[in-house]
Amino acid sequence: MCFGALAVPRIARWAIVYGRDTYPFRDTRIGMGAEEGGKPVPVVRATWNEIQLLARLMRAEAESEGRLGMLLVGNVAVNRLRGNCLDFRNIRTLTQVIFQSPGGFEAVRKGYFYQRARWSEIQLAQRVVNGERFWPATYSLWFFKPWGGCPPQWYGQWNAGRYKSHCFYHPTYASCPGVYKW
Repeated sequence: MCFGALAVPRIARWAIVYGRDTYPFRDTRIGMGAEEGGKPVPVVRATWNEIQLLARLMRAEAESEGRLGMLLVGNVAVNRLRGNCLDFRNIRTLTQVIFQSPGGFEAVRKGYFYQRARWSEIQLAQRVVNGERFWPATYSLWFFKPWGGCPPQWYGQWNAGRYKSHCFYHPTYASCPGVYKW
């Protein structure tokens, strides 16, 4: 069976070539990870299912905040995986990050999280897996939506900044050097 370039969407062509278990994050148009042969290299390993989970999480947590808000949530998830510190020690996969309990994301307890990811959200998830970082979540491990202003500290972690209605908090270098090393 022959598939024409226009007949099969980009993701389906990769699935046919590489199988559904892994997803190649080497799209030269997207990503800020280290370059290998002119193509970005992901900063975390992720299966196709994990990319979909991350996309669903980003939408469920921050769809009302727009594309940048969703990218910030993705940054926090990737930072938790890369950090290997504090509440996120010994977490090795995006699935573990997303479903961590206690201390995980609130959105996984809501029905909206369990709807299929849209292609636009999958592309955003791919961008954060490829290493794109956005302020104020550049080094953040936590975020929340306060009723008023952002407190300077939240559970002993310093405020990194605010984007729309969410406040972002980052650890110190001494408590979590892994977040600052990539």
